[in-house]
Amino acid sequence: MTEHLLANLGVPYSRPGTPGAHSNVQIGWIGLGQMGYYMARNLAKRVTPPGSQPLPLKVWNRTANKAEKLQQQLGKALITIAADIEEITTTCDVIITNLSNDEVVKEVYEQCARYLKLAPPVKNKIFVETSTILPRLSGELDYLISRLAHCHYLSCPVFGRPNVADKAQLLIVMAGEYRSKKEVAYLLVPAVGRKVIDLGENVEKAPTFKLLGNSMILGAVEVIAEAYTLGDKAGIEAGRIQDLIGEILPAPGLMGYADRMARDDYNGEDGFSLEGGIKDASHIRHLTAKYSAPMPMIDIAHQRLITARAIHTTQKEEGTQSHDVLDWTALIAGSRVAAGLDPFQSRKAKAVVEEA
Repeated sequence: MTEHLLANLGVPYSRPGTPGAHSNVQIGWIGLGQMGYYMARNLAKRVTPPGSQPLPLKVWNRTANKAEKLQQQLGKALITIAADIEEITTTCDVIITNLSNDEVVKEVYEQCARYLKLAPPVKNKIFVETSTILPRLSGELDYLISRLAHCHYLSCPVFGRPNVADKAQLLIVMAGEYRSKKEVAYLLVPAVGRKVIDLGENVEKAPTFKLLGNSMILGAVEVIAEAYTLGDKAGIEAGRIQDLIGEILPAPGLMGYADRMARDDYNGEDGFSLEGGIKDASHIRHLTAKYSAPMPMIDIAHQRLITARAIHTTQKEEGTQSHDVLDWTALIAGSRVAAGLDPFQSRKAKAVVEEA
């Protein structure tokens, strides 16, 4: 019965021994971007055992309006706004970060380490890094945090777009110290994600695994973009190609990307940003060079992403852009321009195919 319940929860660890203990844990959250906002919101709303009331989630974001918006949405009983990173670091038992890039991640963790050296904790603290970063940086963060008294570091990247985070259906990857993983897994599932994949204690394995997964997704998105481009030139309607993708590549994530390209919807405000795609493609290429394992499709996709950014930058300078932030599916611009088509508007001109 217990094994059945654990399988349903999607957590590969036995449940922590003290019922309701999580209600007494002060959780802090740093970073309320496109993913972090939904993840923090869902964690704050998590269901706890009858009779227990969790402490409000303590949040901090560089731009205060995101934190204020979340507090207004959920109320002060569920959300407390921290004054700064120091307050999160020194007053929280579990600190979860979801940040935009490696530089910001490193900066935030160095700040946390400085505060903890000045005020060493007297009980356990777990730092949970959920961003997509280079494996090497994850190792550096582990060394930075784990050498401090009572502090543990978990690498915990997630798979899923913002709409998946909104529905608490993220796939969570974990690496680090076992007891910490067990504690955090039952905080995050099912509140934030649907399943945990455990990659052992080496914290560099989880971000490597995440980048491997992203390489599959990015490669597939590039192939789909090329198929749409060829179809446009050959006079095949985008809707027909989208139906075909649903028949032969029916993965929900890929269908979502295919739908965006079919509709020329490259608004990155509610998706995965082009800049995020460039960062991830660069990280994947770093791994391919490190391990001498070429991925030509990722090299091509990286070029397409850079091309899309260059075109978008020019459009912004001219005031002709359709969106301020592009989704990474806008990489289709690279193949479309190479084929002599408008970068982002498939409906602007249609090819005429001569019948034999």
